[in-house]
Amino acid sequence: MKEKGKYALSGALAGALNGVLGAGGGVVLVPLLLGFVGLEEKHAFPTSVFIILPISAVTAAVYLAHGRMDFALALPYLIGGILGGLIAGKMFKKMPALWLRRLFGVVLVVGGVRAVLG
Repeated sequence: MKEKGKYALSGALAGALNGVLGAGGGVVLVPLLLGFVGLEEKHAFPTSVFIILPISAVTAAVYLAHGRMDFALALPYLIGGILGGLIAGKMFKKMPALWLRRLFGVVLVVGGVRAVLG
């Protein structure tokens, strides 16, 4: 039961980040899935996406309820994101775990530098 509490707390943190920043849950979940749960990279990344999907849907519903959603602006990003997700999902199977870890690290560093200096 104690383990489930850690997992629920991890999910709450991911949901809070997603709600406040509009994204970022995966940044928390992937390291937690690797460390707490002991998943391998090849399972942690897809599991994180699976967890973030409903969290993102709830966050979007809250933004929509508060009149903060601009569908016309979001639509091209949504279409591109769907296409990118399909392509990356196919590439993911062929990508070595080491490169996944490195790519994840680079994205975190670049995003962090842009956020601080931005």
